[in-house]
Amino acid sequence: MSVANPPVSAAATVASEAVAPPEREVTLKVMLVLSLIVGIVAGLGAIFFKFLIALIYNFAFYGVFSFRLDPNAYGPPSSFGAGIILIPVIGGLIVVWLVRQFAPEAKGHGVPEVMFAIYHQNGNIRGVVAAVKSLASAISIGTGASVGREGPIIQIGSSFGSTFARMLRLVQHQKITLLSAGAGAGIAATFNTPLGGVLFASEVLLPEVSARTFLPVVVATATSTYVYRAVMGVESAFLVPFDGLAQGHLVNGAELLVAALLGVLMGLASWLFIKLLAKAEDVFEESGINPYLQNIIGMFAVGLLGYAFMLFTGHYHVYSVGYSTIQDVLNGGMTTAWLLLILFAGKLIATCLSLGSGASGGIFSPSLFMGATLGGAVGLFGEALLPGSGISPQTFAIIGMGSMVGGATSAAMTAIVMIFEMTRDYEIILPLVISVAIAIGVRRALTTADIYTIKLRHRGKPIPTDRTTNMFLVRQASEVMYKDFVVLPGSMTVTEALKQVEVHKTRVVTTDGTRITGYVRFGTIPYQADRFARQTLADIASSEFIIATNANNLNTVVTRMNRRNRTYAIVVREARGLPRPEDIVGIIGREEIANALVRNHYG
Repeated sequence: MSVANPPVSAAATVASEAVAPPEREVTLKVMLVLSLIVGIVAGLGAIFFKFLIALIYNFAFYGVFSFRLDPNAYGPPSSFGAGIILIPVIGGLIVVWLVRQFAPEAKGHGVPEVMFAIYHQNGNIRGVVAAVKSLASAISIGTGASVGREGPIIQIGSSFGSTFARMLRLVQHQKITLLSAGAGAGIAATFNTPLGGVLFASEVLLPEVSARTFLPVVVATATSTYVYRAVMGVESAFLVPFDGLAQGHLVNGAELLVAALLGVLMGLASWLFIKLLAKAEDVFEESGINPYLQNIIGMFAVGLLGYAFMLFTGHYHVYSVGYSTIQDVLNGGMTTAWLLLILFAGKLIATCLSLGSGASGGIFSPSLFMGATLGGAVGLFGEALLPGSGISPQTFAIIGMGSMVGGATSAAMTAIVMIFEMTRDYEIILPLVISVAIAIGVRRALTTADIYTIKLRHRGKPIPTDRTTNMFLVRQASEVMYKDFVVLPGSMTVTEALKQVEVHKTRVVTTDGTRITGYVRFGTIPYQADRFARQTLADIASSEFIIATNANNLNTVVTRMNRRNRTYAIVVREARGLPRPEDIVGIIGREEIANALVRNHYG
């Protein structure tokens, strides 16, 4: 086979590309100041978002313009009567239009898109996402979609953090840090839980937990919580008007046993929620039905479900965030276990239908609702079966809230600490920890994917199961790969090839004309002129390689290399079908991985 003339070289391609503005790395002190700004914006964003929801809800349900809304109290029945069924449909159609026209990333519950940006888009989230997500989610929640407000504010905060970092041309790891700080600050302000916000960013978003990432998140969450409290007050998200487990009370064996059983149930419930939500999203997306008609179908069903609850119980229950129902359970206002179980099932169905058909909102609040209702029902059964054991339905409603959140999101510490911060009831920590741990264990035994990662897995863009890895693993292959290579036919003699390459610098990829067949790095092969004179490149080339695309992140490349016991990867452009020699853009070996790690820590 004749020699490719001229040899394919990546250097010329790279040289022809426009040079992007250089990125810069600022000191930790500067990062803390930037995080302070992100925290202020996130706090103000949470306040604005809450008032926007109140305005839309009051107009949609009662036809009045008012910013006054207590989400923890039941509102009166809407004057629209059965016409309320159409309110979620109308709101949903507006949301679908907004999302499709301006920001497709704003669809759904938000956090998977933030994680996708961290691991597959270099931490880039468009600034328009914050505006569209705010309006779309406020409309979804305000018109009755069964979604939460934390997912939107997470995406809003992270969008500002990412946009702010891009404006300053910060390096990738600092851009991701500000993105995560914005997300943590958003959820901290939304629930008035500064510690929970820090832990959420650390457990769910940050690829690396160290002083350079953790401290900016702490500053941002503390700042956003202060801003929110200065305007909205210091009250916790839910009021616990009972003693719970009384101060100094020693948790007895019966309480721990019921907490463990509740953990098992919540693990199963979390698994069911994850699977049903993923199935709902897939069914609607793959149905081939027009997105607007999809929304009409899904939100009409939600409207019917909410109106049915109004007819039979006097409250809409499954509409919107559902904080009023949670507060009612914590107040001890619901003493019928079967009603609580029906509410659990109703919220599960309503949330899956809402998000599957195109609503914009979070899953944290629905998880709290389902946890409170199922936990309260278990508490009522336990109280009846074990009288005098100290089992309280309200206590187990709180434990259920934490267990459901932990099981669904895999964020154990976030669930435990946020439940404590939202209820201020420290005495339940021990049974709460046991229940959350068991719930996560049971759910992971059934599926390793959680409510955030399953969507990315189905999209073919998975992220590490253990997300606290290292920031350098987030870098894309195109940033790390070695670009000085040539592509030569495997039939070429080694002697001829040595005339065309720099032995200690240039790397060689061999082909059979249509396929990539091997890899040669002469600098690692002991030179024997007499042997090489008789051999071709195919004779000495190694086939121990994997194929990666330039869009893969380093974590994906390293994981695949390790699983297949390979020491290098040939990087090609993203393309459908079999990679061809002309698609090759670089090489990644142990040296490139080591250099990426060194630059990440010391560069």
